[in-house]
Amino acid sequence: MKKNITLAAFCILFTVSSFGQNKSYITSGMEIIFSEATINDTQNPDASSTLRFAPIISVQSMLNIDMSEKFGLFTGLGYRNVGYIYDSYTTRDPQAEITTPIKKKFRTYNIGIPVGIKLGNLNNLFFYGGYEIEFPFVYKEKTFNTADEKEQTDVYWFSNRSENIQQSWLVGVQLPYGMNIKFKYYFTEFHNQNFEANGVKPYAGLNSKIWYISLTANLFKGTQFVGGQ
Repeated sequence: MKKNITLAAFCILFTVSSFGQNKSYITSGMEIIFSEATINDTQNPDASSTLRFAPIISVQSMLNIDMSEKFGLFTGLGYRNVGYIYDSYTTRDPQAEITTPIKKKFRTYNIGIPVGIKLGNLNNLFFYGGYEIEFPFVYKEKTFNTADEKEQTDVYWFSNRSENIQQSWLVGVQLPYGMNIKFKYYFTEFHNQNFEANGVKPYAGLNSKIWYISLTANLFKGTQFVGGQ
């Protein structure tokens, strides 16, 4: 089902782009991400996340296909650092010496492929929205002790600790002078609750879905924005 949705979206995008007088161009930009997560934890009914600021290591390039001055399509490729901070994680290991809630920082490095539409004045102010599928290839987890001191950092390549496919909806606005604001919600769980290590499922009962707001400069700048060069 997931593959069919993505394939259909690409087929529509490139079929439409083959007809008419369309303008195609490539743009790119770095993404500054402010993320949190909605958390449902069976071991902590009051679970919540803390704002996470990720100013680097998130870049994306877009293939733009403008059908007119008011309507366009886009797809592309992104490299993204996305995650969340959980201040009250409780171990699932019944043999653990410390069961007091501690802070954890979770993140993955993903390759993403978006598909979407643009509506408005494509030379100035316009809105956009779409769908993105992402493939995590690095998983990173930092553990802090009760004194809020970093105690351990674990890094895994192509790990099953997170869901292997992340899916999201995105909406945003391209402002004059090139500034871009985007909201993104992952409707796929971040963790793989069935992952098991040494007889323990560290994410069992931990349902976390990330959302974020990001800032980008000139993400769709291929035409003449007001005030642009």
